Amino acid sequence: MSTLTRASTQPCGARWEALGSTVVLRVTDAHALPAARAALERELAAIDEACSRFREDSELSRVNARAGRATHVGELLIEALSLALRAAELTDGAVDPTIGRALELAGYDRDWGLLADSQAGSAPSGGAPPQPGATDAPGAPAPIDAPSAVPAIAARVLSDWRAVTLDRERCTVRVPQPIKLDLGATAKAWAADRGAAACAAAGDCGALVSLGGDIATCGPAPRGGWTIHVTDDHRSDASAPGQRVAISSGGLATSSTSVRRWQRSGQTMHHVIDPATGAPVVSTWRTVSVAAADCADANIAATASLVYAERAPAWLDGLGLPARLVAPDGAVTLVGEWPGEAS
Repeated sequence: MSTLTRASTQPCGARWEALGSTVVLRVTDAHALPAARAALERELAAIDEACSRFREDSELSRVNARAGRATHVGELLIEALSLALRAAELTDGAVDPTIGRALELAGYDRDWGLLADSQAGSAPSGGAPPQPGATDAPGAPAPIDAPSAVPAIAARVLSDWRAVTLDRERCTVRVPQPIKLDLGATAKAWAADRGAAACAAAGDCGALVSLGGDIATCGPAPRGGWTIHVTDDHRSDASAPGQRVAISSGGLATSSTSVRRWQRSGQTMHHVIDPATGAPVVSTWRTVSVAAADCADANIAATASLVYAERAPAWLDGLGLPARLVAPDGAVTLVGEWPGEAS
């Protein structure tokens, strides 16, 4: 994940929890902070009501509950779903919003804070690789990092983003059973983009918004740009292993398989699903960070790179996107104009 360094906390900022993640707001004018924070809180509350998979009263939960029927929704969810389907098309399905059921089978069936609390007594995820074994739920995905030499039989729920019917004119959405939508791969970065724009407008200043390490900017940057420490976990401070970079506009997103991990039936799981298998991706990269014109595009590219595995550097280079990929052993691969470690 990406975390802000001490240098970028000037001149003013705030930090709190929302959408199951840490929210960091920075503005270039200290007087603008109250108005900017209020605008961001309103934006995040509206997005949560529209897009959360973990709220029974959200519009997305209503769409999932009414699978097989067209459901009328608001313009905010239409916009979020349009982005998610665009991401699927751009990545040939590597980033797919129809993996909700696969995430549930992997154990990600509640808000991350609740899931993390329930795992507090489990074995730490950073230890030895799990041993292969049977899962306790029918259709559960295979454990990640399982040795390929061990034969396995697994059932899975297939995802298919092309099966989603989105009628923008009538503001209706329809998904077939048993598909469930999940917007976690795109909505958080999209929320950061919308939030940064709302903050800049409300405060008439430059603004940076980080949601769980997905970073968006809007308006004029401070001198030298916004300084960011790129590392595995956005909650880390500047002493954590990583690299310090600066951006003056656009967005920077980091996707990782090493942070949001949990135990299920004695196996280690994480939240990045390969739609082709319905299971968490086998980690070729521990962390992928990408810079782009906005945070949504950066996050789409970073998430797809974890699925593309060894093909990711060439794919990112073909798109002209600066990127930093970290292998499980810590080896770093830089793509495009991403600055060298010593720069």
